[in-house]
Amino acid sequence: MSEVAAPAHAVGHGHDALHHHAAQQHHFESLDQQHEASTLGMWFFLVQEVMFFGGLFTAYMVYRIWYPEAWAEGSRELDILLGGINTVVLIGSSLTMALAVRSAQVGSNKGAFRWTMLTMILGLTFLVIKFFEYEHKFELNHVPGANFVFEGPHANQVEIFLSLYFAMTGLHALHMIIGFGILAWVAWLAHNERFSREWSTPVEMTGLYWHFVDIVWIFLFPLLYLVDRAGQLG
Repeated sequence: MSEVAAPAHAVGHGHDALHHHAAQQHHFESLDQQHEASTLGMWFFLVQEVMFFGGLFTAYMVYRIWYPEAWAEGSRELDILLGGINTVVLIGSSLTMALAVRSAQVGSNKGAFRWTMLTMILGLTFLVIKFFEYEHKFELNHVPGANFVFEGPHANQVEIFLSLYFAMTGLHALHMIIGFGILAWVAWLAHNERFSREWSTPVEMTGLYWHFVDIVWIFLFPLLYLVDRAGQLG
């Protein structure tokens, strides 16, 4: 019986090897199962990130209720033009990221590479603009700490606002820098024609991460730049 079973097993093993995609990890039965596991893992990660940023948003809202006048003053210290440009830039990067994912899904490595590179360019544009925003704050001594300078009766509370501004936008920028590195890896995969209709998981997961980063900014921009400024003007 063992002599008969052995060849049958060998044939089955050879059949599996024939249909085994190079990107499939050995502990998954199929690429579909691997893709489902990757997607589930990414969503768990994003939920954790939502909880992480949620703590900062909660602190922002509590202090805003306590110090509405100071929040309005602090908001007016931010450059709404640069913040608005960055918002448009990130919305554009979400579009290019979606196009990169679609290109990879249909097996167009050239398209995936080009759209990923354009996403990286837009991400870099955002970071450069944010750098100039931060530089201006340093020039005005509006960076919380020993050298913080601000005129007015709400100086201490404005310092809290700016502390949250740097914490929230700084962590967001850090996530973008990490995303930039992941995008570079995805671009390398596309350049080496690794994606196909059967396998495009890396670019899809990267897309989820990048869209999350963009959505965080969609909340940060009105909360930091618009809401209290509009309230003060009203």
